[in-house]
Amino acid sequence: MDEDDDLMVRIQSGDAAAFSLLVERHFEGLRNFFRVRSHSIRAREMSEDLAQEVLLRVYNEATDFVPQGKFKAWMYRIARNLLIDTMRRHSYDALIGGRAGGDSDDQLGGLAASANTVSEQAGQRALGDLVAELLTELPEEQRLTFQTHHFLGLSLPEVAEVMETNTATTKSRLRLAREKLREKLETRGITLDEFQDD
Repeated sequence: MDEDDDLMVRIQSGDAAAFSLLVERHFEGLRNFFRVRSHSIRAREMSEDLAQEVLLRVYNEATDFVPQGKFKAWMYRIARNLLIDTMRRHSYDALIGGRAGGDSDDQLGGLAASANTVSEQAGQRALGDLVAELLTELPEEQRLTFQTHHFLGLSLPEVAEVMETNTATTKSRLRLAREKLREKLETRGITLDEFQDD
């Protein structure tokens, strides 16, 4: 069992300290999962509420969890489903594919650092905004696959678990998302080397 599985087993036996440790390990990642999709301040604020909601669902569903070394994928599948439900309820399309704040600015800035035509920090921020905007134009499954892999750092098998599909489909969606994003950037005179095949 990995550390998360161990914590879940302890939660199943009523160990409140184990849940606190799980929250410490994953709250920030969950918050960024939702923030990466946000243009607006309202959605950024919502990201904390949604991260807390995911962790509460993890706690409430702990008895159903079977330790198999797949906790992270299981948790992000809950997050993805909550995101989709929230979008449906609020018709709040900016929640996915938008520009993130905080730590995610650094991630988008990392994309900008590899651009041939942009070198200054202001240019990097503008490129980060552009990448976030272009991501909103991708089909949902491609966009979520891309963001989950690049911004959360999940492996392709983990992304496949989150997206409830197989690894081949996940790899295909990621490739298509990268190609479309490259094409959209190139039409604007920007070339990125960031998105290499895995």
